[in-house]
Amino acid sequence: MTTQRSTGAGTEADMPEYAGHYHLESRLGSGGMGVVHLARSTSGLRLAVKVVHAEFARDREFRGRFRQEVAAARRVSGAFTAPVVDADPEAERPWMATLFIPGPTLSEQVKEHGPLDAGQLRRLMAGLAEALRDIHRVGVVHRDLKPSNVLLAEDGPKVIDFGISRPKDSELRTETGKLIGTPPFMAPEQFRRPREVGPAADIFALGSVLVHAATGRGPFDSDSPYVVAYQVVHDEPDLSGVPANLAPLIERCLAKDPDERPTPDELMRRLRSVAASYDTQAFIPAQRGASSAGSTGPSGETGSTGPSDRTGRAERRPCPAGTPDPPGTRKRALRPGRIAAVAAGVLALVTGGVLACVHWLGDDAPARSPRTAAVGFAGWRTKPVDGQTEAPRCAFGAGELLCTGAGQAYALDPQGGRVLWRHAFTGARWSAAPVVSGGLVQVRDEAGDVVALDPDTGRTHWRRALPAGAGAQYADGTLLITAADGTVTGVDSASGRTSWNRRLPGTGRPRVDAFPGAGSAYATTSSADGGSTRVVAFDPKTGEVRWDTPLTGLLRPVGAQGGTVFFVSADPVYGDTDAVVRYDVSSGSLRRVPLPAPRPDVHTAVHQGVVYLLDVNGGLDAVDTGAGKRLWHLETSVSRGSALVAGDRYLYFSAGDGRLLAVDARGGRPAGQTPARPGSGTERVAALRAAPVLVDPQVFATAPDGSVFALDGRDPSAW
Repeated sequence: MTTQRSTGAGTEADMPEYAGHYHLESRLGSGGMGVVHLARSTSGLRLAVKVVHAEFARDREFRGRFRQEVAAARRVSGAFTAPVVDADPEAERPWMATLFIPGPTLSEQVKEHGPLDAGQLRRLMAGLAEALRDIHRVGVVHRDLKPSNVLLAEDGPKVIDFGISRPKDSELRTETGKLIGTPPFMAPEQFRRPREVGPAADIFALGSVLVHAATGRGPFDSDSPYVVAYQVVHDEPDLSGVPANLAPLIERCLAKDPDERPTPDELMRRLRSVAASYDTQAFIPAQRGASSAGSTGPSGETGSTGPSDRTGRAERRPCPAGTPDPPGTRKRALRPGRIAAVAAGVLALVTGGVLACVHWLGDDAPARSPRTAAVGFAGWRTKPVDGQTEAPRCAFGAGELLCTGAGQAYALDPQGGRVLWRHAFTGARWSAAPVVSGGLVQVRDEAGDVVALDPDTGRTHWRRALPAGAGAQYADGTLLITAADGTVTGVDSASGRTSWNRRLPGTGRPRVDAFPGAGSAYATTSSADGGSTRVVAFDPKTGEVRWDTPLTGLLRPVGAQGGTVFFVSADPVYGDTDAVVRYDVSSGSLRRVPLPAPRPDVHTAVHQGVVYLLDVNGGLDAVDTGAGKRLWHLETSVSRGSALVAGDRYLYFSAGDGRLLAVDARGGRPAGQTPARPGSGTERVAALRAAPVLVDPQVFATAPDGSVFALDGRDPSAW
């Protein structure tokens, strides 16, 4: 990367001239995490490109945060944000490019032109409520909404800077003693319980932002951030100067108890009662002249700078006629009360991960094809259970699509979606899909017992209670139960009778994994320091040990094919995946393929010697263990995605909003996605994502609206 020299306060000695293929023309602003540049693509499209500071690029924790920022920003790209065009979190200097949005920040507008009047404030409140609705709908909590993170574009406010955003069901760590956010715009729970921050924290920040817009100060005002923190937690907000018709609603936003704050949908309903209609004037009442591109933004606010912070520091004019739109551009229809927002979108692959201590894997012979050939398969979509507000969990077996959800297990005809049978469990909840083992459909009931059902009728054949906290796997017609004391029990899946019971070699409770067609099951135990892992392969039908070997590293088996076992290796301190390991059983040889950067909370799929990894922040890697190299990397923007399913041509996974996504396994390119189907519970984000089911060439998936659908997997671009 060539560099250009810059001088002056706040600049770095070396500034990049290019970020990827984008030429950096001028500096828009600088923040704690990086510098934002005005840039142009090869076709002339104007972009705001954030390039991280050089010292942070060498910091592993920061790179993880930046990957999270890219993922969050991509998830919410749309009408109310600066759409992400491109990014490379793995570059020597990580960067992210978003569409350039002409317009000042709210902070700049108030500083230079004074507080907004009542009409402008009402439009700002409506626009930000819509923005938060869409941000929360895809499962993101912004956590740093403040005036400098609100751009006043002509078609309405845009929320930017997702540097400390998190999925609202995130398991990512919040460091003890580290304040995350900007005190004057933080909610009480961000000071008291930072690990429990949810969407309501953004509503509190919205209230503070609106007070600032109406008065030029915040509802809690002091030169000391410590005093402000005390006021936020204990004092009542100062709403003097706020328009009387909006003050009660803003006061509700600033409630100390998160449960007492309104939702974005409620805010929009209440605003309609405040004013019967909104006028349609341009959002920004007074455009400023062009500012110096090299000037810095206003000081006095802490926190990270987003990719479009200070986009208003360059030209304020609309994009010239003929400027090309980014891929996927779509236009929103005009609605009464505001100018239509022109949303520049890109393919954003969104969603969440699966964390479960009980693992359910099918173990019978390879799944039989659907009852009718898929030639000319047109697909279908159905809602098997009325009123279901969670995505059903499905698997394929015995020629049927077998699902659980909303207190039922049921079988669907894979060609048309017709319900073949149902088995009801009062209050039943499952963490995974059914399994066909021993010729029977294996599910869990509300008590946690294993129930084996007839695949033709759904009638119960046998039932078995599991010990508290036990793990369960299926392999070769056997249910493997791992008790808390480390004892492993083999149960015949067809009859429910115990076949064997023993402690396997190793100390402590082993992790037991099994993979279709492997012939063996694998018990792993790690050393106390995480420096080695003992792997025991055993016959699932008898418990007989086939081989027992110690391997270097903190390893977890993820697949087995043709005498080779594949592992992921984890950092013993943070637990992130840092390498893929291939172990040849016959020769005892071990090949380790390091990843360029650690991947948190990965899902894996193994196909023809290639290991695919989808991490919690959306990074997708393909590692060829035979060649000993990474084939490709893709930032999918899928936060906490479902388990991966690998076919000969495509990888499939599901998003938290119900989308099914496909990626070309050969080159790592997005291949297609279905429409979002979030259902009525849009404020809720499931901790578990239902994985798709591949019965080549058909692919089946489910959505949070309770629907199950089937598609021809050979052409994802047609979805």
